[in-house]
Amino acid sequence: MRMFTALLSGLLFGLGLIISGMANPAKVIGFLDVAGHWDPSLAFVMSGAILVALPAFVMARRRARSLLGATMDLPPPGRYEHRAALGSALFGAGWGIAGFCPGPAFVSLGSGQARAVLFVIAMIGGMAFYEAFQRLRVRRTDMASTPA
Repeated sequence: MRMFTALLSGLLFGLGLIISGMANPAKVIGFLDVAGHWDPSLAFVMSGAILVALPAFVMARRRARSLLGATMDLPPPGRYEHRAALGSALFGAGWGIAGFCPGPAFVSLGSGQARAVLFVIAMIGGMAFYEAFQRLRVRRTDMASTPA
């Protein structure tokens, strides 16, 4: 059931990206071009998404398990994560440079856009680098805490 729900959610998300035009990198670049020909349509799409998601997040905060029975793993309110801030900055820089974020990149990949192929390869490479770095960091921490 979880796989079906994930597939259905992904298809709905992708359809929403296509209908709203957000799979087009030119829309993203237009939104970020505040000194030129600014395109506010992304702001309207984001605002609509926030309005739809907000009640679900309020409901999720009150639950220990999701509607499908998975454990809810939400950060506590007011807790600041430096790694999340750094990740957000890197995400924003990549988004501004490429005009893609992961969801629209996969939607565009399905249509065969060469830019999307390059972006997805770079994104997967970055994720693999992060995982390798984390494993190395954990290994070093474990070795440092083990008595000689």
